[in-house]
Amino acid sequence: MFYPRKLLPKLEREIKTREIIVLTGMRRVGKTTLYRHLFEKIESENKVFLDLENPLEQRVFEEKDYNNILPNLKKYGLNSKEKMYLFLDEVQAEPKAISAIKYLHDHYNIKFFLTGSSSFYLKNLFSESLAGRKFIFELYPLNFEEFLIFNGKDRKFWPTLAQKDKNKNYIAYEKKKKLYDEYLEFGGFPEVVLTNDRERKSMKLDDIFKSYFEKDVKVLADFRKINAFRDLILLLAQRVGSRLDISKISSELGVTRATCYSYLAFLKDTYFISLVSPFSRSVDREVSGSKKVYLCDTGMANHFAKISSGGLLENSIFNSLRHFSKLNYYQKRSGAEIDFVVNEKIGIEVKTKGTKSDLKKLTSIGRKIHLSEFYVITKDFIDQPGFISVIDI
Repeated sequence: MFYPRKLLPKLEREIKTREIIVLTGMRRVGKTTLYRHLFEKIESENKVFLDLENPLEQRVFEEKDYNNILPNLKKYGLNSKEKMYLFLDEVQAEPKAISAIKYLHDHYNIKFFLTGSSSFYLKNLFSESLAGRKFIFELYPLNFEEFLIFNGKDRKFWPTLAQKDKNKNYIAYEKKKKLYDEYLEFGGFPEVVLTNDRERKSMKLDDIFKSYFEKDVKVLADFRKINAFRDLILLLAQRVGSRLDISKISSELGVTRATCYSYLAFLKDTYFISLVSPFSRSVDREVSGSKKVYLCDTGMANHFAKISSGGLLENSIFNSLRHFSKLNYYQKRSGAEIDFVVNEKIGIEVKTKGTKSDLKKLTSIGRKIHLSEFYVITKDFIDQPGFISVIDI
């Protein structure tokens, strides 16, 4: 059974465009499944879906003269006299194909759809060779709206925070709060969500991490101290929602600050972590400030570390808010802080149990930095303006 993702309508609109479409994201987030569905939606029969992790299908592109690739594609039923649709899964497995894709795109009527598991690798491949020819879309683990769809509990989610605040509903909250607890504990990797047994959910999370470590870390990275890299992952899982002290972390790991920064860059560019910069009206201060860290998925974080309920909740809310164009945090030297600043105008505080004093404090701090909207996101249902339940995010 196919479960739709929120990204699907955007991808469907790209079927008739000229650009090469690249879908990237962490392993096992559902890229191949989404593309298989898109493949079936294309009415033309002049299409093929190739897995470039398959050595036999890699051979299609092993030609010195790229024009000779067309006879190879003909064996898969493609007719070069009509528009062709070519889906290439896990393109990072055959990096030599990129220059061929560029040539074929420029000289033939081929619509390319590519997937790749690593932004780190794909950026290096695509930055110059496919410049001006591609659109990149990113797919993440399920947010709570998609989680409900996968559980057969489809419901309307309002697009803006103001609408979420205005349209909250206690009955809906009561029906969905236990599902949110499950989502918080096991996260949003599709195969984990679709597994009912708790023990098997944990086994799936183990397998997803192993796949990431074996296929992305060991294959793409050239880290001499692989154990230190592994230990950094475990250390970061314990620090979700916290500011990173690079000096302290590098000392704990026994590596240099430069090495620590390279590890963090790899984790970020392979979608395992996200880093959030401090809010400032000065770009220089924002870039240079200490960053907060969040993991790709609460299930992954919860599985590998003992995390406070507040930290886990904050990580979950981050994962739901990251679609906004800009996301920061704010902290004064005195210690007063705002968990998230959205698009430089909305202040958000995340609380397991929100109170009026939380909203009052948030509003007071936020107005001083010229924010215009304020919301406390809480696990409780509070039927007052300014409070949004986690089930609506």
